[in-house]
Amino acid sequence: MTATIEDVSGDADEGIALAASDADMRSFVATDEEADMRLDRFLAVRLETEGWSRARLQTLVAADAVLVNEKAAKSSLKLQPNDRVEIELSESPVTEFAPEDAPVEIIYEDDLLLVVNKPAGLVIHPGAGVPDGTLANRLAFHINRLSSTGGRARPGIVHRLDRDTSGLLVVAKTETTHEHLAEQFRSRRIIKRYTALVFGKMRDAEGIIELPIGRDPARRTRMAVVPVGRGGRTAHTRFRTLEAFSGSTLLDVEIKTGRTHQIRVHLTHIKHPVVGDETYAGNRVSSVADTRERRLLATLDHQFLHAARLGFVHPETNEFMRFESPLPADLAAMLDELRAINS
Repeated sequence: MTATIEDVSGDADEGIALAASDADMRSFVATDEEADMRLDRFLAVRLETEGWSRARLQTLVAADAVLVNEKAAKSSLKLQPNDRVEIELSESPVTEFAPEDAPVEIIYEDDLLLVVNKPAGLVIHPGAGVPDGTLANRLAFHINRLSSTGGRARPGIVHRLDRDTSGLLVVAKTETTHEHLAEQFRSRRIIKRYTALVFGKMRDAEGIIELPIGRDPARRTRMAVVPVGRGGRTAHTRFRTLEAFSGSTLLDVEIKTGRTHQIRVHLTHIKHPVVGDETYAGNRVSSVADTRERRLLATLDHQFLHAARLGFVHPETNEFMRFESPLPADLAAMLDELRAINS
């Protein structure tokens, strides 16, 4: 793990801006009883038990993270029965979670925030079907154990990673810190880069994918490239080849927007899905010609996607902080075997 700190007087790393990687998409349908209710109040009621304030929801509406009948809307919009409301929660509210004494790999911590290295397989935040056993529960135990304020500290997870994506996350300890960091994500001043292994050989050594992403109209549990007029939101991904193998390619990926499953959807759309991605890669492993490489890639039980670099401005010191996380042991071992096979 490495970290560096530098002073910044203006925008951090202008031209290299990233947002959260994997948001939580929610969909609601307005009832007859909710007719003429303002959009922001409707969302506050529907998400009341999860700690979302009306003010923060208004911010998400203003950032076009909310669609009504697949179109961007204003907080003041009066809903009608059967209106479909979709919201992309790219951050988590600052709220209380049941503390759980379980390990958390912390690579930096101060009074306002901490940076953690999440393993693959760990869910970020309690939700439907996952009431506990999450990173948020572990952080609640850690933060309250160290708190000297006499009150209950509440972890604010500013951005998300998929359950099966590993890597770096920044977590706020206070409401003010949470809002400061969330604004950096919204204004695209956060640096967040991933390491991904994808199927196939890339035609270009580097490139930019600018295609809108929205809920897959045919399979609502998935995301897809969807036109803006049909619920898609602008999404921008850059990639650069690090190493090329017989049937796969190692990429450095930078995202400038934070749409749900953005990296996985964009790379799948250009016919290079992430290795180990059960949702989007399908049976792509069978297309790998080299028998040894095919067998090796088939052994991975989660997606080869790791949040390797994170950078942000500290809300109190105005210093720009950079963090790096090496690949987890299982992914690093797979790379070593790929290099041996292709040598």
